[in-house]
Amino acid sequence: MYKQLTEDFHQLYQTNEPVRVFFAPGRVNLIGEHTDYNGGHVFPCALTVGTYAIVRQRTDRQVRMYSKNFEDIGVIHFHLDDITYDKKHDWANYPKGVIRIMQQRNLNIEYGFDVLFFGNIPNGAGLSSSASIELATAVLANELGQLNVSMIELVKISQQAENEFIGVSCGIMDQFAIGMGQKDQAVLLNSDTLSYTYSPVKLQNEALIITNTNKRRGLADSKYNERRQQCEQALAELQTVVNITSLGDLTVEQFEQHKDAIKDDVRRKRAEHAVYENHRTQEAVTKLKQGDIAAFGKLMNDSHKSLRDLYEVTGKELDALVEAAWAVEGVIGSRMTGAGFGGCTITIVEKDKVEPFKAQVGKQYEDATGLKADFYEVEIGDGARELVLNHS
Repeated sequence: MYKQLTEDFHQLYQTNEPVRVFFAPGRVNLIGEHTDYNGGHVFPCALTVGTYAIVRQRTDRQVRMYSKNFEDIGVIHFHLDDITYDKKHDWANYPKGVIRIMQQRNLNIEYGFDVLFFGNIPNGAGLSSSASIELATAVLANELGQLNVSMIELVKISQQAENEFIGVSCGIMDQFAIGMGQKDQAVLLNSDTLSYTYSPVKLQNEALIITNTNKRRGLADSKYNERRQQCEQALAELQTVVNITSLGDLTVEQFEQHKDAIKDDVRRKRAEHAVYENHRTQEAVTKLKQGDIAAFGKLMNDSHKSLRDLYEVTGKELDALVEAAWAVEGVIGSRMTGAGFGGCTITIVEKDKVEPFKAQVGKQYEDATGLKADFYEVEIGDGARELVLNHS
């Protein structure tokens, strides 16, 4: 992969100088959706697909960026002393934002660089291509500038870039999973305290399949910010009767006891999802540790129903995919993953049933929606890092 990308880099920037190669994965969340900004737990893992960055340092303060995924936009130029959001720069605002936040934190990025990005994450599928390019940028800037910033700090910088520079009030899960991921492990993260534990995902006879609805959705202009506000209002109402700092602090029993403090039915449903999903996520990790994949799958299904009925972020495409999956023999669990309103589902299916699963779900989905679904069998990989090249 990176040999071809290195050739592309040399051709694009008309140079034969040595380059460095960085990689940041995409991520998928196995369970724990819309809990991360509610102080709850999430259970994501890094994938083996992601964003490659081929880079060489310059001796001045110019930066040139190019993405093979957006070739028509061409090379984007800017100066380290003048980084502002520019709508015309499109995708490049994500890496620009990371550099800007680093500067605001007094991290001295002395020299500019030329970079070529290429992502093999399906674009718009909700597997965090934006957080992936953020972490790829954070790691390469950290290494090129020998800044010695810890991965946790790079994760926080990347989230801040998306919140403040891009203007999407995402939680920290995406960046955390991409920065801190480990092969064959998912990470149980308390998004409030950032305490985390790794948990092996041992799928001997099962496969992890991501199915893309191919319904495009923009996170910034989806209902995401509206859901956040509803949860914040529900929290404020609950805080009048119970001493909590986030919805994630509540047990199911406490929520049932105090839920009438939330005066609006819609806000009550949103809060109910956040509380129960947080509980479900912790239970799911326990089941996985016990090797009970069937129980884990059932909790995935329950998660989808809650996202459909209480949080109302699924939509007909995601529901059509999940309901088709539930009907297939050998499917252990299936749910939407990501922000919703399009994007992807994640399914655990017995390995010998993968082909019938694709055929049956693909046909039913197309019949129901007129759209063709794409299927990706994925593996759990390591987090963002520099790739040490074998030049032999």
